[in-house]
Amino acid sequence: MNRTRLRSPLLVGLMASLLAIGLWQVGEGSWIYAKAGLAQLLLQRAWTRALAGESMPKPWPWADTWPVARLHSQRLSVEMIVLSGAYGRTLAFGPGHVSSSALPGQGGTVILTGHRDTHFRFLKDLRAHDQVDLAGTDGIVRKYRVTALQIMDSRRDAITTTHDQEELVLVTCFPFDAIRPGGPLRYVVRAEQIADRDSAVAGPS
Repeated sequence: MNRTRLRSPLLVGLMASLLAIGLWQVGEGSWIYAKAGLAQLLLQRAWTRALAGESMPKPWPWADTWPVARLHSQRLSVEMIVLSGAYGRTLAFGPGHVSSSALPGQGGTVILTGHRDTHFRFLKDLRAHDQVDLAGTDGIVRKYRVTALQIMDSRRDAITTTHDQEELVLVTCFPFDAIRPGGPLRYVVRAEQIADRDSAVAGPS
């Protein structure tokens, strides 16, 4: 009888601890989704300010990045804001623009990169001849057609660029289902610009 009484407080304490941990995990998971949703809202607002002519509109006060484009695939129902800089802290919120490449409308090769398991996971479903749209902060939507899907080794292969025509290159790590992040392989999608343009302002959807 005494043993039962001694064990009961321990059992109650253990159950309370497990319940607290479970609630904390649920709260943590909810917070991650809440942060993602809030980030998208703030990015859309910053994009609207960029279209209105504001230079380098930060989505939140401490951000070291800002929207430079909007990427859209109608067939795959994908739309996302592209941020300045292809850095880890930037890629957590969206695809990034490689600063050494052209911006939309500058002429030449625009290179965008993103994580294979989040924003750029849709690349595995792109097909040759698919259309991908890229809107710049000038409000012009430039249309591109996929011309090549490649697997490259970053240790020996380099992405070629051009200044003669506008083209779009999308890059992510490969394979898509890799257990460990990183690695030398890259999945590269190349697309060439289609002649006609939609001059409508590329505002939030």
